[in-house]
Amino acid sequence: MHKAQALVVDDEADILDLIKITLGRMDIQASTALTVAEAKRHLERNRFDLCLTDMNLPDGTGFDLLHHLSDRYPGIPVAMITAHGNMESAVAAMKAGAFDFVSKPVDLQLLRSLVGSALKLRGRAAAEDSADQPGTRLLGDSAVMDEIRHLIVKLARNQAPVFVTGESGTGKELAARLIHAQGPRSEGAFIPVNCGAIPQDLVESELFGHKKGSFTGAVSDKEGLFQAAEGGTLFLDEVADLPLQAQVKLLRAIQEKCVRPVGAQQEIPVNVRIISASHRDLNAEVEKGHFRQDLFYRINVIELRMPALRERPQDIPLLANQMLKRLAQDETHGGRARRMQLTPSALDALKRHPFPGNVRELENVLERATALAEGDLIDVEDLYLTKSDTPAPPQAEEPLDDSVPLEDYLSDIEKRAILSTLEETHWNRTAAARKLGMTLRSLRYRLAKLGIE
Repeated sequence: MHKAQALVVDDEADILDLIKITLGRMDIQASTALTVAEAKRHLERNRFDLCLTDMNLPDGTGFDLLHHLSDRYPGIPVAMITAHGNMESAVAAMKAGAFDFVSKPVDLQLLRSLVGSALKLRGRAAAEDSADQPGTRLLGDSAVMDEIRHLIVKLARNQAPVFVTGESGTGKELAARLIHAQGPRSEGAFIPVNCGAIPQDLVESELFGHKKGSFTGAVSDKEGLFQAAEGGTLFLDEVADLPLQAQVKLLRAIQEKCVRPVGAQQEIPVNVRIISASHRDLNAEVEKGHFRQDLFYRINVIELRMPALRERPQDIPLLANQMLKRLAQDETHGGRARRMQLTPSALDALKRHPFPGNVRELENVLERATALAEGDLIDVEDLYLTKSDTPAPPQAEEPLDDSVPLEDYLSDIEKRAILSTLEETHWNRTAAARKLGMTLRSLRYRLAKLGIE
């Protein structure tokens, strides 16, 4: 691979010298320009791997150069040099396609991290544009999923904060993992955190760390999740559940790219990409005063909406077949893998079911059907679908109590079916497992999961 080449554009000579020296120590050849016009001439004559540009230039703006690069040299990542505290410009630049930003006065440690991440994109574009890479696809052949996959490739090539929206079970965390895996931070850690699962009085300590003795129970220094994600990605799931005080600190961490552990006197620089998600409408949470508007503006630089399963029913056959293959790896019957298949009527019933729990619910339905179906065919009555326009299964005549979560309701159906079979076989588990079409090991797992002694 050729020696890395960078184009640095700024009308302050001392800034150019500082950045050029820093890049030189990283074995990067830097060409400098004082104006937009001079930068364009450099681009015509040389091939660059990275461009760093100031926002305000004598004959234009960094946006002018960004748009020029996007149109003619889309493979070159562009980082903006912004005035201290001018996050509006930084956010606008990332919305326009900038890779990242660095504030004046330039923090050299952050600059080196930014440049290192940008250079990791070299040679990756062709591979990432392939939608057929194993393990890097969100399953589905629908137009909406094609669009999602292409957008993920684009999002992976910059460092802008991404806000993933969508109902529960639509694959928000999977999308975040793919953005991380296909980008320059793939070698770093992907740290997922469910903000709603952290006790409110421990949120700041969990996110930013704490010093020994900073509060009762702090018996030693503790690294926060931001530090754990250094060089990688921090995925804040259900970010709407963060208490307001923690939201203030999160806002500062994003703006200043540094955190202050609880009880610490100094801030620590962090190089972390933020991807957040929520199934709630954050605009509504902002209006209610439950979520800070300025924080929403920072984390929602780019929004990625994951579609509900009912919006893409044509993807259900592919999803179902892949799930059944995966389930077959864990299930054996008579010494061979069970190759379960859906009957045409069962597949039609799945395509017409609304799936309020989305892909996660589909997986639960198929896991249950695999356990309860006799033989290797799954028919409509094995699915035990509720609240749909599919033909009603035997137990479906009783009304569904809206106050009971769907998973609890389906677990109750499974529990009754297993208990009934156990009673028929006089609690002979081997015979019951055979009658239910599952292994004895699988039956034991389900008995434990359902709390049946």
